Amino acid sequence: MIEIVVPLFNEEENVAELQRRLLAACSSLDTAWRVTFIDDGSIDRTAAALEECRRGDDRFRILQLSRNFGHQAAITAGLAQAEGDAVVLLDGDLQDPPELIPALAAAWRDGAEVVIARRRSRQETGLRRLAFDLFHAGFRYLIDADIPAHTGTFCLLARPALDALNALPEAHRFFPGLREWVGFRRVLIDYDRQARHRGSPKQTFPRLVRYAADGVLSFSFRPLRLLTLTGLVVCGLAFLVAAWFVAKRLVGLETAPLGFTTLCCAVFGLGGLQLIGMGVLGEYVGRIFEEAKRRPLYVVRRDAAAAPALAHPVRRAA
Repeated sequence: MIEIVVPLFNEEENVAELQRRLLAACSSLDTAWRVTFIDDGSIDRTAAALEECRRGDDRFRILQLSRNFGHQAAITAGLAQAEGDAVVLLDGDLQDPPELIPALAAAWRDGAEVVIARRRSRQETGLRRLAFDLFHAGFRYLIDADIPAHTGTFCLLARPALDALNALPEAHRFFPGLREWVGFRRVLIDYDRQARHRGSPKQTFPRLVRYAADGVLSFSFRPLRLLTLTGLVVCGLAFLVAAWFVAKRLVGLETAPLGFTTLCCAVFGLGGLQLIGMGVLGEYVGRIFEEAKRRPLYVVRRDAAAAPALAHPVRRAA
């Protein structure tokens, strides 16, 4: 069985079209399938629209969280509760086309354990598009993991890869990085990312910045190494400048007192560098604090139309 996990937050305008396209796409599958909607604390009519989908069709399941825990927590909830032999992860705004599901399933039947959809093009414009392009251009140079560029959460995971992913306990989750970390046989399928069907993006710019920070800080020590390298360069330059002034005084070429402007630049420059270093260290320490608390990533309020356990049970998260 293939289970399709779809996290949703305030997507009432897209639910009906999402269901229609899922039914059309899954009708060509030669295996059983089920859709699990994760309602991540929506405050509009998303819950009512999902109930309409479930009414009369037991292939649709609703997992309702007690509040909005965020996109990564909703993904974690859906994957932890999934019971299929393979799981397709799909966003609910229809930017990732459900029509690609048969191709993902075909690659899985051919032996792939992780099938990743890679964006060949995307429809975003303006500042949001620029931010995405800059992120993908620089991200691979800041992390130690080999995460394919222009890939997101849209993918298929076979049961072995899914079980390995569900066993990872960290609180600050960057799904593409975790998917890469667990390994397994991987296949990439290119597609054109579409515009949202309706509504506005629910991942705000500050949330995207936090998501990018989680990706960098969870999979790399390079920010710390860059700070160390910057400190060594600044100290080396300071030593050379000091030696230059000492040499000039020794030979009598410089008798004027050290200028106020030079002193201010040195103090503010080094002070700013130290504050940046403390900030980066604070980000790492803050993540250690979050991990040490061991709080659950989400709380399930309601599980509607839960299906009986299948042949491959999975450990359920708290």
